[in-house]
Amino acid sequence: MYYRYFLPAIIYLLLTANPLWAQQQTVTGNVRDTDHHPVPGATVTVVNTTIGTVTDAEGRFSLQAPPNARLSISFTGFKTQQLHTATLKGPAQITLQEDLSRLDEIVVTGLATNVKRRNLANTVVTVSGKDLSGTAPAQTLDAALSGKVPGAYINANTGAPGGGISVKLRGVTSVYGATQPLYVVDGVFIDNSAISSGLTAVTKAVKDPGVITSNQDNPSNRIADIRPEDIENIEILKGASAAAIYGSRASAGVIIITTRKGRAGKTQLSLSQDLGFNKATRLLGTREFTADRAAALSKDPVASAALRKQFQEAEAQGKIYDYEKEIYGNTGFTRNTGLSLSGGSEKTDFFISAAQKDESGIVKNTGYRHNSIRLNVNHRVNDDIKIGVSTNFINSSADRGISNNDNTGVSLGWALAYTPSFAELHPDEKGKYPDNPFSSSNPLQTVALMRNNESVNRVIIGGNAEATWQRSRISTTKLVARGGIDFYNLQTDVLFPGILQSQAVNKGTSVQGFTRNLNTNFILSLVNTLTPSSGLSLTTSAGITQETGDFNNAIDVATQVITGQSNISQAGALTASQSRFQFQNDGWFIQEEVLIANALSLNAGLRFDRSSNNGDAGKFYLYPKGGIAFNFTKAGLIREGFFEDVKWRAAYGQATNVPAYGSKFTSLGIANIAGLPGSLVNPQQGQPGIQPERQTEFETGIDLVLLHGRLGVQVTWYNKNIYDFLMLSSPPASTGFASAWKNAGNLRNQGIELGLNARPVDTRVITWNTGINLWLNRSEVTRLTTPAVPQGAFGYLGGTFQIEQGKSATQILGLTPTGIGRFGDAEPEFQVSSTNEVTVARNLSIRFLLHWKKGGQNINFTRLTADLGGTTKDYDEVAPGNKLPNGPNRLSKLGKTSEEFIEDADYFKIREIGVYYTFDKFRPKLIRSLTLGLSLNNYFTITPYSSYDPEVSNFGTGFSGGVELVPYPAAKRARFHLSVNF
Repeated sequence: MYYRYFLPAIIYLLLTANPLWAQQQTVTGNVRDTDHHPVPGATVTVVNTTIGTVTDAEGRFSLQAPPNARLSISFTGFKTQQLHTATLKGPAQITLQEDLSRLDEIVVTGLATNVKRRNLANTVVTVSGKDLSGTAPAQTLDAALSGKVPGAYINANTGAPGGGISVKLRGVTSVYGATQPLYVVDGVFIDNSAISSGLTAVTKAVKDPGVITSNQDNPSNRIADIRPEDIENIEILKGASAAAIYGSRASAGVIIITTRKGRAGKTQLSLSQDLGFNKATRLLGTREFTADRAAALSKDPVASAALRKQFQEAEAQGKIYDYEKEIYGNTGFTRNTGLSLSGGSEKTDFFISAAQKDESGIVKNTGYRHNSIRLNVNHRVNDDIKIGVSTNFINSSADRGISNNDNTGVSLGWALAYTPSFAELHPDEKGKYPDNPFSSSNPLQTVALMRNNESVNRVIIGGNAEATWQRSRISTTKLVARGGIDFYNLQTDVLFPGILQSQAVNKGTSVQGFTRNLNTNFILSLVNTLTPSSGLSLTTSAGITQETGDFNNAIDVATQVITGQSNISQAGALTASQSRFQFQNDGWFIQEEVLIANALSLNAGLRFDRSSNNGDAGKFYLYPKGGIAFNFTKAGLIREGFFEDVKWRAAYGQATNVPAYGSKFTSLGIANIAGLPGSLVNPQQGQPGIQPERQTEFETGIDLVLLHGRLGVQVTWYNKNIYDFLMLSSPPASTGFASAWKNAGNLRNQGIELGLNARPVDTRVITWNTGINLWLNRSEVTRLTTPAVPQGAFGYLGGTFQIEQGKSATQILGLTPTGIGRFGDAEPEFQVSSTNEVTVARNLSIRFLLHWKKGGQNINFTRLTADLGGTTKDYDEVAPGNKLPNGPNRLSKLGKTSEEFIEDADYFKIREIGVYYTFDKFRPKLIRSLTLGLSLNNYFTITPYSSYDPEVSNFGTGFSGGVELVPYPAAKRARFHLSVNF
């Protein structure tokens, strides 16, 4: 067993305990901010010892300290302050100054260790709970991160209720492997799968009749289950140098989420209520028909005459409709109610929350409902043992409608594209919908009668325990245990009753999907902190980890469903599909961190990992990491004055991405052999020697803080290499196989991240805090051992991605008059975001978030679809220099060039605007504070993109982002907020 490797680490860490010095004095005090408000939860420690406590709800503390000791008082968002106990006469009155540059913020450096940001060797982005939901709350957690994470490309796959977001940190990290970061909530590694509902059984988005599931089924991500309002802060480890210690699932970065905890003191009750609405961000409009234009929809003389007559009759009766507006132009009502209770004593603290979110979609009969209950409890058994538990139960239900790619004409956008405004689709007086003569479905009937529901019941339980094994004046050794379980049942329910026009052949379709997923993980580690002098501190940690996953998904497709029934047993034909996989990842690690004179910070670590998904499941792979940071001001080389802090840093690390489950096996598929069930060898060849993808990254940068902390600058350059990335290849025909997994090549990402935090205005009346971030990434395929072939979208006709040596990993190729040419790249040239808060007279707060994405192209098939249906708004307009109207002109290029389908996807968005006023003077003090607010989310967008929104992806969260085909339109939200704290 690999656990035997942990024994030397235990022996190495144990130190002989020395008795604590005997003489002690009681030190008390009161901690407040510059506005004289109490600071609850501030950490008060005796420097160079293990003695410490936290302030209660009124900012008070009390502890035993030796004579002539130094106290250190710290709290997130404030500068750490120190004072000598010998100077105290009575209770200490301590005022903490705001830390604009967050130099004293504690950030993660390992699975059980952390360090102040001023001594950090790599970049770690911190997003507070206020940043997530304090301005203009988004519908889901992943959407709330948009524009707030430098180095990230966050893209909304769809506007459908329930979310669907792709998050890529520092470029493409895999082609067919995991591209999304690992999410860790209170120590629990949680699942973020996007699970198909089997909708392709209706849409035939994948034409293969044997395929039931597809990444084009528009599913949501399971990270959407986590309630943003329950989050205290998020730390984002973007590079391998930071994420390496997290092992096999951290190749795309790590997002560490810490939920809210209680604090000692009076019990606090908070109630919040948001009410608002959402509307489509943009509608495309429809073609304005005339009798001649209607007749031109067909080249057959008889049909053309009938169309002319149909238009004239509709016009005479005033029955010209805007069906896009009828379907997508609705106003949805939104409601978000939250209740929380927190408090505790010096021994035990607790946080309880219950919340419900209910949002109607912009399409009738679509919407999102989310219920959450959370209980977090921490208990100090004695001075040496602390335990905690974090629990969360989630129930959600999303009615997502039907959108995206479709080969049957049933998708709403597809049907709209082929339906002119003079067609009559409304029901008669008996409620019967007419057939749509222009498409295989009536979209109004589809909206009214179909169902596509995704419901989840989920439980996340995390636990942590910390026991002080050894304690002396200069040394402390702790045993730290963390881990938990993430379990959910997901049910998808798709129903297309036989009465629908689109069900003329299937006579009714019911698709029932059931998914059970269980993830577990634990971390056991020993952490020794040795402080032999005030100028030297060493932190040694070693431990073992394990993660397991058990996924079971079954989808049943029933056709010829009896009218009025939805059970799959009430059907004439049934097709079943099941996907099951399990994995186990084991690892052990050791890490050393050294801080010298509070100026030189060194760290090094080793991670050994193995996974059941690797070709050799028993083999451990080594992944090292290391970093150095040197603070010139703390070293005395630069005098503090104009510069408050000057730091250079560099870090290196390696991480891994394991192969997909089953890639090392040649599986057997079901077959009908002479009327009997049998098995045939799958055409995909297993690769028993498959290797994990390996990622190495080096980053370096400079951090500056000047003007007495009012201006902070951060500059980072990184170089990330991915070796042996996985691709599907075509083996020789003589093997008898059509495809096989292969470690096919290498890929490089290089980028720059610039950050600026400032307080341009700081007066007694007005304060303005601003943060500006700029980031860019460039990728290149440096080695490829397979032929360059299209890897996404729909082939060269309209534009496709292609992995090719010496080229960008996200390049877009398409047809040109002379062959295949390059039309663009999905990677933006750069992105810029700016967060701002203006505070007036302490009580009025104005907050806004600006986001500019420059460059990057999308493959847009929505306009082509409308052109083919003859309904595009600008179909009859003639652009300067063209002889043909726009619609016929674009269609004339189909099959000759892809230029009309690859568009610039630049945008400038005011993502969030919020105005809040807080009342905090009540007599009697039953109410501590009351806040009123108004917010707008994604309300203003400037873009040259011709469709609904440039943030879109028909293929979900994988490699092929930025492809559009008749999506569910994006929505903008407005909300009124009320919160009361008792």
